[in-house]
Amino acid sequence: GDHRDLHKEYRRQRQMCIRDRFKTTLVEASSGEVAGLKSATIQFEGEYAFGWLRTETGVHRLVRKSPFDSGGRRHTSFASIFVSPEIDDNIEIEINPADLRIDTYRSSGAGGQHVNTTNSAVRITHTPTGVTVSMQDERSQHKNKDKAFKVLRARVYEAKRLEAHASRADARRGLIGSGDRSERVRTYNFKEGRVKDHRVNHLSNDLAGFLSGGDALSETLDVLEREDRKRRLEAFEAFEA
Repeated sequence: GDHRDLHKEYRRQRQMCIRDRFKTTLVEASSGEVAGLKSATIQFEGEYAFGWLRTETGVHRLVRKSPFDSGGRRHTSFASIFVSPEIDDNIEIEINPADLRIDTYRSSGAGGQHVNTTNSAVRITHTPTGVTVSMQDERSQHKNKDKAFKVLRARVYEAKRLEAHASRADARRGLIGSGDRSERVRTYNFKEGRVKDHRVNHLSNDLAGFLSGGDALSETLDVLEREDRKRRLEAFEAFEA
């Protein structure tokens, strides 16, 4: 069941690409204890991928009739999304090995003898920033460690970049792409068939088109990009003044 669920999620994520503008790869995914996904890492490749998708960082709220509730009552769930750029090997990022905690554990997923008999899954934690990356996509612990460290470098770089802008926190709080992972960015309401972005008060009545990566999604991202440029210019002018 878990194996089919992960492949279903992979296909859904492929559909969510903005008009097939980006190539996507499911780097890793962990099944939830009851159903669905606990976490997943997806790689987007294409021109300006980070520029378009960075505004997705934050908390996404889902409102629907739960398929697990026999009474058909409305349930609300949340997903936290963090978007970070892939870091070129030429960019030097100082990560002290002493600051890393590396844990290994048994993979969970599709089953099969090998999956549950080796501690191939890897979790790396960067203690100064609290960044944690788990990887269980490969059967090889070495390959999982390499993949996890690559993702970790990108997230640590982004965390340090945001920290460097802490002196301008007041200005950054007003930006769309502020990188605040606790900010509620969007609500998906299945009962009303609507998607609302709370940062720009933008409402789309085409929920199905939004989730399938159609015009509704592109329109919302365009609105976010225009508003972000406007707010950045205002923040820059205020800072210069």
